[in-house]
Amino acid sequence: MTRKGSSYNLLLVAAVMLASLVAGSLRASAQNDAQFTQYWAVPTYYNPAATGTIDFIRIRGGAKLQWIGIENAPKSFMGAADMPVKLGKKHRIGVGVLFNQESIGLYQNLGVSAQVSYKFKFLKGTWSVGVQPGYYNSKFKGSDVYIPEGDDFHQPDDPDLPKSDVSGNAFDLSAGVLYSHKYFSVGVSVLHILEPTLTMDDEGGSDSETVEFQAVVPRQAYFTADGNIPLRNSLFSLQPSLLVRTDFSNFSAEATMRATYNKFISFGVGYRYKEAISAMVAVEFKNFFLGYAYDYPLSTIAKASSGSHEIVAGYMVKLNLGEKNKNKHRSIRIM
Repeated sequence: MTRKGSSYNLLLVAAVMLASLVAGSLRASAQNDAQFTQYWAVPTYYNPAATGTIDFIRIRGGAKLQWIGIENAPKSFMGAADMPVKLGKKHRIGVGVLFNQESIGLYQNLGVSAQVSYKFKFLKGTWSVGVQPGYYNSKFKGSDVYIPEGDDFHQPDDPDLPKSDVSGNAFDLSAGVLYSHKYFSVGVSVLHILEPTLTMDDEGGSDSETVEFQAVVPRQAYFTADGNIPLRNSLFSLQPSLLVRTDFSNFSAEATMRATYNKFISFGVGYRYKEAISAMVAVEFKNFFLGYAYDYPLSTIAKASSGSHEIVAGYMVKLNLGEKNKNKHRSIRIM
């Protein structure tokens, strides 16, 4: 967030505040999309093309408490629902809705989106192309700004900092492509394509004049890959998965390996590059899904935090689309 005509970025304030809360020993960074460890369980959160991939109405919700023990650390919540729709005998689309909310430091971000995807057969698999128009809101608690003594970057009377709570809204747009095969899927998506700019007004600005501030939601690109490998003469199957993200200046990647027994319970481990190692467990029974993940930080965050906790829960309702559901037990997304 910056004041027009100024080079200051208000994101630095949140970083300074979070660092000061842990005795200045940690460096904080802002997130605009939640970092779900069970990303494989909420595919439509990262790619609108993942809507309608199975013959169910799929409802999923997730919550993540990041860096337990650090005040004002990120808290993320999301809810999503999607389903397939047939148009005639040859055409099929997916539709969905997505809600996500995140708080980090003095920021609170909210997104509400609609999703639609079109599917077609090609190269022995199904291709899906999806778009996601939405509404994005961001709030900054300027009334809670605290400038530590000796801060060389900001002063208590800095005109580039809001003196009261400010917020702004913007139109958001995302899109993605997904290829699904019998045993694997790969997808590419770009969220916040237009890099929406949020203009915020602070009525408590200097000289009783309205002061405008701006915050930009950075563009994020994602690559995902999932696999489903049945083990011969066994009730076990393996589900490797990968998520890579970038805002074109920073890079993050994480890999996960899960083992599922009898299509009922799964255990897994994950590694987020230079950030965390994870352990997870999930169960699925009569179309109910419940998953839990724990992240242990590998960075200096570990000096102040015991780790992160995450829960994903959901339910599915079977749809009769007039054809055999080939993906019912092979879908890597519902194990």
